[in-house]
Amino acid sequence: MAGAGKTSVGRALSSELDYEFLDTDKIIENLYGKSKDIIDSEGQDQFRAIEEEVLLSTKFQDTLLATGGSAVFSPLAMEYLRDSSCVIYIEVNFETILSRVLDFKERGFIKESNQSVEDAYMQRIVLYEKYAHYTVTNNESIKDFTKKILPLLDF
Repeated sequence: MAGAGKTSVGRALSSELDYEFLDTDKIIENLYGKSKDIIDSEGQDQFRAIEEEVLLSTKFQDTLLATGGSAVFSPLAMEYLRDSSCVIYIEVNFETILSRVLDFKERGFIKESNQSVEDAYMQRIVLYEKYAHYTVTNNESIKDFTKKILPLLDF
C-alpha cells in the first residue's frame, strides 16, 4: 500500500544485506513515465499490464524488490514473486497511511472509480496477506523494523 514504507525499508534492507535494490515504481517511471500519467492516459488496465511485465522480468540474485502497492492485483506476478523470493507484507494501519500519503490522486493510486481509499486499502489487505510469506507490522523506526525483518529472510 502506498505509504507503508516499502521503498524506505527496502533501501535500508538492501544496504544491510549488500543487495541490489529495485523499486518497480521507479523502473516503470524510467521506462514508461510516471504511474499517474500512464493511468490517466492509458488506463488502469494498461498500467497493470506494464507492472505485471516488470514484475515477471525481475531476477532475484542478491536483489531486494519493492513492488508498487497494486502489484497484488496480478495473480501471475504474485505467484512468480512467491516462488522466486521471500514476500513480506509491510502492515501499516490506515490512519498511518493517511498521515504519510497526503494526496492519493497525485500518486497514481489504482482503485475502482466508486471505491474510497479506505475500501481499496481493505481490499488490498486480503491480497497482501494471501501472497505474503510473512506479515510484519511497521510501527517503529526503519532501523528497528529492518532488524525485525532480517531474521525472516532465507539465506
